[in-house]
Amino acid sequence: MASRNHTVVTQFFFVAFSNFLELRISFFFLVLLLYLITVVGNILITITVVDPALQSPMYFFLWNLSSLEIGYTSATIPKMLVNFLSEEKSISFLGCATQMYFFSFLGITECCLLAAMAYDHYVAICHPLHYTAMMSRGVCLQLSAVSWLIGVLVGVGQTTFIFTLPYCGPNRINHFFCDLPPLLKLACADTYRNEIAVFTIAVTFVTVPFLLILVSYVRILHAILSIPSAAGRSKTFSTCSSHLIVVTLFFGSSIVMYLKPKSRYSLNTDKLLSLFYSVVSPVLNPLIYSLRNKEVKEALRRVMARKIFI
Repeated sequence: MASRNHTVVTQFFFVAFSNFLELRISFFFLVLLLYLITVVGNILITITVVDPALQSPMYFFLWNLSSLEIGYTSATIPKMLVNFLSEEKSISFLGCATQMYFFSFLGITECCLLAAMAYDHYVAICHPLHYTAMMSRGVCLQLSAVSWLIGVLVGVGQTTFIFTLPYCGPNRINHFFCDLPPLLKLACADTYRNEIAVFTIAVTFVTVPFLLILVSYVRILHAILSIPSAAGRSKTFSTCSSHLIVVTLFFGSSIVMYLKPKSRYSLNTDKLLSLFYSVVSPVLNPLIYSLRNKEVKEALRRVMARKIFI
């Protein structure tokens, strides 16, 4: 419980920007550019993959992923951009809880969607004759719905575990947005149980999807190596290389951030990792999927040609 000598926190202040005040204008334009590329790139993909030639399960999941990325980056970056130019750099208690909810909800949903995409690649490569039956429209809708539902429930759980704690001061977050570790450090109560709950959620809904992806790719690699021709192996592997790159970027930074030992906790390292998976990684996803996918590039040309003609 909060002591009578403390006041209940009604807003938080971000102090992560104080280390590079002289560079904040440069950071503002850099982050703004990356954000615009992310949003525009993902909007183009969501428009492109509805092309009649791209009606396979892979593009259905890509549409979900691109739609998610727009919300995922918009949950934190606009407020971050405002703070680059603002002197106060504050956020209300409710605003902080809302930001954390959407960041957690969309982040966990992305973990599940990437696992669903890995399963789609596994079925396509390891069970091609049964692909249509195993990845029917109904199955794809169910996998997508379950991914979004898990994200919603985990987002509610994590936000509840954090914001039911008493905050009576200090209220300065040494971070760029309302993330789990720095907020737990500000609570004026024993956070052991909350840390265990957050860690359990991370292990369950970050590590388990990652392990499912890993198992899928072990089976995929075994199937690829059994292909007699080098050209056949290269062509088959290229169908899932974009997804593999995105998985490595997203899960690599997330696992290091949330599952590393507490003894290795470093605010500066965590801030850099947070910038990577909240700003840099999302901007790479549309580039990876568009530049490495011939069908997406051709569909994008058709869409742009129709828009210009109209």
